Amino acid sequence: MNSKPRIAVIIGSTRPTRFADAPAQWILKQAQARDDFDVELIDLRDHPLPFFEEMASNFWMPSQNPAAVRWQETIGRFDGYIFVVAEYNHSITGVLKNALDQAYKEWMRKPFTAIGYGGTGATRAVEHLRGIGVELHMVSTRSAVHIGGGDFMSIHPAFGNKPIEEIEANLLPTVKAAFDELVWWAKATMAAKAA
Repeated sequence: MNSKPRIAVIIGSTRPTRFADAPAQWILKQAQARDDFDVELIDLRDHPLPFFEEMASNFWMPSQNPAAVRWQETIGRFDGYIFVVAEYNHSITGVLKNALDQAYKEWMRKPFTAIGYGGTGATRAVEHLRGIGVELHMVSTRSAVHIGGGDFMSIHPAFGNKPIEEIEANLLPTVKAAFDELVWWAKATMAAKAA
């Protein structure tokens, strides 16, 4: 068993004008600074998926759409996930929900955390993500990173447009907690699966 978990940072927005790249690149940098897991960035823009159209989840029967199968193969390589979460109308983006729906076996018994951004730090979207994750047999960390309020306004291009590093002191404690929990759960689930 590889003792070092492989973690994917998944960018959960595909809008041309998305803000997601700033928190995604920043959280990727924080993850790369750790030596207890390997990390890779996965962008949903690189995985254009149809709306879920299969006869059933791939838990019950193999998916037929090549794009869905490619997505399943991509995420199946990882032991855990960091979702970059925008909040649309109090929930996650449609493309992220669709990406979650396009797989099942690949998510099962793996942990995840999130970095959310927006006026409230995407707290409601992250809570929705946790509910979806539970249904997919995933394990959510207690901690997540939320960029909200004045911090969000100060770094968003339409408002303050400052570099995210100017607010990172406010974020680093929860980043450490979320990553520590993610690694613990990844190692625990990897060991359980290996047994």
